[in-house]
Amino acid sequence: MAFARALLPALLSLALTGALADTADTGAAADTSAAVAYDGQTRHETALFSVKSTNNAAAQAFTADGTRLSRVSVYLSSGASTGTVTVQVRRVRGDAGSALASKTLNLAALGGAGAGWAEFPVDAPVTAGATYYLFVQATTTQDKPIAWHGTRQSVPGSQTSWNYDAAYWGGWHGDTSRLAFHVNPTGGERCGESEPCYVPASALAARTAGLLTNLVATEAVLPSFAVGASYIDGSNVLRLPSGRWRYLPVGGSASTVVEANDPDALAQAAESRAWLAAGQVPGATTAQRAAAQRALLSMRALLKPNGAFAAGWSPAWEYSWPRDGAFAAAAFAATGHDEEAYRILRYDALTQRADGTWEARTRLDGSGPPDARKWQLDGNGWVPWATWQWYRAAPPGGRDERLRALYPMVRGAADHAARSLGANGLPPASPDYWELDTATTNIGTAAPLLAGLNASADLATRLGMSEDAERWGAAARRLSAGIATAFAPLGYQRTVDGKHGRDSAVAFMAPPFNTSPPGLGEALDSTHRALLLPNGGVSPGNDPDFSWGSYAWTASTTFFALAWSGTGEQTKAAGALDWVLSKRNGLGELPETVNGAGLPSSVAPLGWTDSLVLLTALSLQGSPQPAPPTAAP
Repeated sequence: MAFARALLPALLSLALTGALADTADTGAAADTSAAVAYDGQTRHETALFSVKSTNNAAAQAFTADGTRLSRVSVYLSSGASTGTVTVQVRRVRGDAGSALASKTLNLAALGGAGAGWAEFPVDAPVTAGATYYLFVQATTTQDKPIAWHGTRQSVPGSQTSWNYDAAYWGGWHGDTSRLAFHVNPTGGERCGESEPCYVPASALAARTAGLLTNLVATEAVLPSFAVGASYIDGSNVLRLPSGRWRYLPVGGSASTVVEANDPDALAQAAESRAWLAAGQVPGATTAQRAAAQRALLSMRALLKPNGAFAAGWSPAWEYSWPRDGAFAAAAFAATGHDEEAYRILRYDALTQRADGTWEARTRLDGSGPPDARKWQLDGNGWVPWATWQWYRAAPPGGRDERLRALYPMVRGAADHAARSLGANGLPPASPDYWELDTATTNIGTAAPLLAGLNASADLATRLGMSEDAERWGAAARRLSAGIATAFAPLGYQRTVDGKHGRDSAVAFMAPPFNTSPPGLGEALDSTHRALLLPNGGVSPGNDPDFSWGSYAWTASTTFFALAWSGTGEQTKAAGALDWVLSKRNGLGELPETVNGAGLPSSVAPLGWTDSLVLLTALSLQGSPQPAPPTAAP
């Protein structure tokens, strides 16, 4: 169909402000400093017309170049979360009785207030070459703008637009503006390729919705480009609403859109399915297996060729934390992906500091930290623990030789951890996974160091390094006694002074990290009750000096699922995991956080949550990962 096109930048924050109401109702002129190409909806500039009330609507003529209507799409922004938007295709501009096609969408069903291209399915015959009028009107009881977006710039071949505003003009008012819409959009005219689909503002709480990768480069899928899209099964190739595919070609740094079944895209999908088949996709239920498959593919997309593992794919997350990488290495190893697990550990060895510690995070090229964020001692526990988990899952052939290559890293980490213990057997105060300082020792550091020292002692024994094994075993026993004395009576609260509340890191005292001490079950249950939020997930902690607000962390919630599964509480574990899986987004990705309204927020996927879900799914299907053995005297 030929149609009048107009262009407007997708500035969603502007589109959702009340300021639109003034320009929308009066038809104030927009900036005309740049020429507008007639073909290609590449940008939008301003809302021309408010269409939110019964005495206010907009219309524009178009000439049919086919004989049937199938859909119409318009660029809308809505500050209202409830109400309706109706499009009609009329023979006579001002006569509703002349409508030959009409479709109404409910704003609540669209997700509420938001912006982007909205599609209206219609079905009606038309006469090729005849002129018709697209009519758009919205209604809401809220005092919020709903606008049809367009431009007042010259668009060759376009026809006059009209605004119906009884209060302002007394009826239909001709205008030189050209509104943005598509009649029978196909291919790139459909949203999700170069233009955003209508997405509710609430969805923008999530910075990313998915990932594309060629195993060298990675690209985030934004929420407004994920609407109506889905991954080709077992791949990071995206099927778009248009039916075409988006993927990141080999050797490319940016994604491209190709026709469905493009040979190169098919080859990429086949390769990723073969990679999955070479390992294990765990899960006791269909939902768990689906989530596990997506988690594996997302973790693979976050893993760089040099072994750096990105926490997520948005600027503040595009770094490699030793903690996140350790969990990814353990999950890769447990699911049969030995090469990926070992690659992460080799990166850890290359980025370890001379004193045996690690920076809080490094740039993905391994060149060092991006800022002066304080280093975190828990990495000295997590990396040896992950090395132990890799070793026990690795193919036996050549396993000891590969461990010897990592052993200097393990020795540096374990020796520093052992030296850090004070007279009470506990490590000093250090930022942990909260990345916040505490005045006294926290369980989020002590428990990982215990796991790491036991792991290091066992690895030393396996390589015949008896002096190392004895030294680290003795340190582990001192630390275990210190935890039993200082933390256990408090129910493993956040700090030994008892002033900083509960902490989901209580789960680090359970398998697969540590052998459960007496009384841990009650500490897990009471901590979970204390941290449970109305949205069904848990907060990392309830420190009275620091609030996480209404946001639940999927990682912290899965800590409990993993700990319960490791201690035989399978029903509790499955319930916690089910909640996490229920928060996957439309692409099946697991978000970092869930807001008070129960919606995914922050980044999706988060590699740490993916790793935890995999380890929990393995445990629930009967393949739990053991904790490193407690070092014997």
